Amino acid sequence: MADSSFDVVSKLDRQEVDNALNQAAKEVANRFDFRNVDAGIKWSGEAIEIQANTDERAKAVLDVLKDKLVKRGISLKAIEESEPKVSGKVSKIVVTLKEGISQENAKKISKIIRDEGPKGVKAQIQGEELRVSSKKKDDLQEIIALLKGKDLDVALQFTNYR
Repeated sequence: MADSSFDVVSKLDRQEVDNALNQAAKEVANRFDFRNVDAGIKWSGEAIEIQANTDERAKAVLDVLKDKLVKRGISLKAIEESEPKVSGKVSKIVVTLKEGISQENAKKISKIIRDEGPKGVKAQIQGEELRVSSKKKDDLQEIIALLKGKDLDVALQFTNYR
């Protein structure tokens, strides 16, 4: 019998991120507490740029963005924000999006699978993803539950389950 397998990946749905950004921009434009503070949020290449006239206002805009991301099903582990930087009269925060599983995290995940998972389950690192295979589908279900229960510093999705 052939092995069953699935891939552990860390990917973002760019369309959902874009929708969350547009919703946050609309809310910032319409909210009373953001009037006359030069608050804004927009794409800046592959990153998201937040600006306002004070650090506190910029952080408030960031909170609005985080709220919209969570409502759209995007894990906050997939974003990384910089500290507010003052440039002229404007405070800016740059939010970068993280995709892919680093080699270090892939090794950590495969060690968890080896140490705590059922016997006979194999994990192979393939670039920025991890392929987990086993003879029994129940073992794979157990691995998914195990990884969901762990607090890893990367947002995980499970794809290509067969």
